[in-house]
Amino acid sequence: MIVRADEDALTQAILALAAQYGRYGYRWIDKLLEEAGWDVGVDRVQRIWRREGLKVPQKQKPRGRLWLNDGSCIRLRPEHRNHVWSYDFVEAQTHDGRKVRLMTLIDEFTRQCLAIRVARRINGLGVIEVMADAMIAHGVPEHRAGDIRTTMGCLSFRGGQHALTLALSSRCVRDSLLWRAM
Repeated sequence: MIVRADEDALTQAILALAAQYGRYGYRWIDKLLEEAGWDVGVDRVQRIWRREGLKVPQKQKPRGRLWLNDGSCIRLRPEHRNHVWSYDFVEAQTHDGRKVRLMTLIDEFTRQCLAIRVARRINGLGVIEVMADAMIAHGVPEHRAGDIRTTMGCLSFRGGQHALTLALSSRCVRDSLLWRAM
């Protein structure tokens, strides 16, 4: 294998550009190198790119961006109990063809199932009731992750006493207009 004299300098330039432009691939980096005065082909840039283990992170939704400008992907993990709760729905059919839905609520750190609700229909108010019961029994989560198809726009976890008050009031007050006002 022939090592060129400018190999180390080119590698450092590629790494610097990859750190500066996290979502650019080796083709864009090649163009930036040419603009900076490097006489280099795209195949050579690709070879160095692969050798250094550089990859372009998968595109993610703007509000849930988990990549940094240095080209690395980070996945946020729950750090303690009641840090992140997640809920999801499973749908099945009974022997007579009618559907039944199951809502599961899980603490992401402990992997403990906090609640399971089984019903023919589970609407947003049902989700709030399950969350309120779980908050009373287990405390208030800092974050929640769930199924975006549900009508959960009315409930936001802000942590602390306010979220518990909000959840407790959902058990007592069944009027959806109260939720829209908040």
